[in-house]
Amino acid sequence: MSGWAGAGHRRFRKVISYVWLGATALCAIFVVGVLFFILGSLVWKGGSDIDLNFFTQLPKPVGETGGGMANAIVGSIKLLFLASLVGIPIGVVGGIYMAEFGGRLSAFIIQYTADLLNGVPSIVIGLFTYSLIVIRMKHFSTLAGGFALGVMMIPITLRSTEQFLRSVPVALREGAMALGASKWRTIVSVVVPAAYRGILTAILLSLARVAGETAPLLFTALNNRYWSPGWNQPTASLPVMVFTYGISPYDDWQRQAWAAGLVLLGMVLLTNIIARTILSRGISAPR
Repeated sequence: MSGWAGAGHRRFRKVISYVWLGATALCAIFVVGVLFFILGSLVWKGGSDIDLNFFTQLPKPVGETGGGMANAIVGSIKLLFLASLVGIPIGVVGGIYMAEFGGRLSAFIIQYTADLLNGVPSIVIGLFTYSLIVIRMKHFSTLAGGFALGVMMIPITLRSTEQFLRSVPVALREGAMALGASKWRTIVSVVVPAAYRGILTAILLSLARVAGETAPLLFTALNNRYWSPGWNQPTASLPVMVFTYGISPYDDWQRQAWAAGLVLLGMVLLTNIIARTILSRGISAPR
């Protein structure tokens, strides 16, 4: 009897295992299906509008066919560049401090503040930047837009960097300090190089997070149908152009909004592919 009971129990466990395996497979297929549905919609509705003119020409006035969004593509790149200058150094250094000096009250305050900042709606960050920079400068600018996106990058980079640094084995730290290295020497020469892949991943995640933000840019960089030289003028960006063209009553503008959405998604995808390709070739960590 005990043998029959044991066999029945094993069959029951196998059935439960297959059920949960099937459920996880269905969930994975659903997630992948949603992604391909979005990609397919972008290609179907905007793929025909992507040509050389889309990347090299300025937007055309209403009623004229053709044109492109070269100014918006350049504007998005400039905004992300400024956001990186603001968000990456502060986020990485803050993550290092929290991971290596986490027992202090100041580290707890930084962690709690980062979590709160990560939950602040993007439109509120745009309003904050508007009152801090735009009102004082008395005009919209690329600088204000980059600052707003950089503020949004800080908590993502900080918390992700902290987690990756905490995953570095304690034995590496102890070995370096046993050889006479100071605390900061150990962090710079051992801990950070050991977690550099994860830190790069955190940076990419934060860039992908802010690349499609629209609300902060409406309060800061606004828009521009022409080229925006320098950093002190309003600038076009792909998310704002998608918003502006997407809600317009003109069919050609709506098609270009789908095309801009496809290009924006492609830029994020290309960035991840390049980063993963570089990492797969193996970059030796500094010693």
